[in-house]
Amino acid sequence: MSRYFTEDHEWVELDGDIGTVGITEYAQEQLGDIVFVDVPEDGKELTKGDEAAVVESVKAASDVYSPVSGTVLEGNAALADTPGLVNEDPEGDGWFFKLTLSDPSEVDGMMDEVAYEAFVAKL
Repeated sequence: MSRYFTEDHEWVELDGDIGTVGITEYAQEQLGDIVFVDVPEDGKELTKGDEAAVVESVKAASDVYSPVSGTVLEGNAALADTPGLVNEDPEGDGWFFKLTLSDPSEVDGMMDEVAYEAFVAKL
């Protein structure tokens, strides 16, 4: 599996043409304690850069953008009852949604983990 990152601090992990999307550890730290997450509905068509989810913390509300285009397979239902999963494991169990990629080449311009870590180090 390959993981790619955006400058908006979203990540997408590819397994074939299926992408799992979430926010990075850095984004979670900036938001603070997350109290609510609204994930996209199954079957929703997303274009790269579309608002896909909403995350609310004690500090602010923020949109989560889709890093790739595709059709939502499932939102992480566990986040409805336990939004704190994003605090505990933003790059694992705290994922937001999975989608079938319509154009896998969209990840070509994204950062890999090494490039993302260098990007965050400059912030």
